[in-house]
Amino acid sequence: MRRVTRNAVLVLLAVGALLLALGALPGLLRSGDPYYVTATPVEDTPAGAVNATDLPEQRYPYTTAAIADGESEAYYRGPTGFKEAFTHSPFDEFDALAVRAGGAVEEEVAYVTHEGRTYRLEVVQRGG
Repeated sequence: MRRVTRNAVLVLLAVGALLLALGALPGLLRSGDPYYVTATPVEDTPAGAVNATDLPEQRYPYTTAAIADGESEAYYRGPTGFKEAFTHSPFDEFDALAVRAGGAVEEEVAYVTHEGRTYRLEVVQRGG
């Protein structure tokens, strides 16, 4: 193999490894205060509440965990906005819920129904 070809292959491999690292690294960053999705049962079902009974757990991990346990795992929002471009967040889930039923979501609060119960979901920030 010629020196130029070998160097080109090494550069391509280095760029590929760097891109893989950039995809994995932001999910591991834990800077700033954590955000949680909390689920509180409510009596009244607002018009337009999202039916969360059939939400896929892999696409809505924060929402489904909050419904099951009352609170999701922590999400750490990065200080520069870099992390949000590469990772899934509770804010992404609320945006997706708003697409399903726009009237069910207001900023960081959403109303969903799950197996006959209505929940008020809220993104809360706590000091870590």
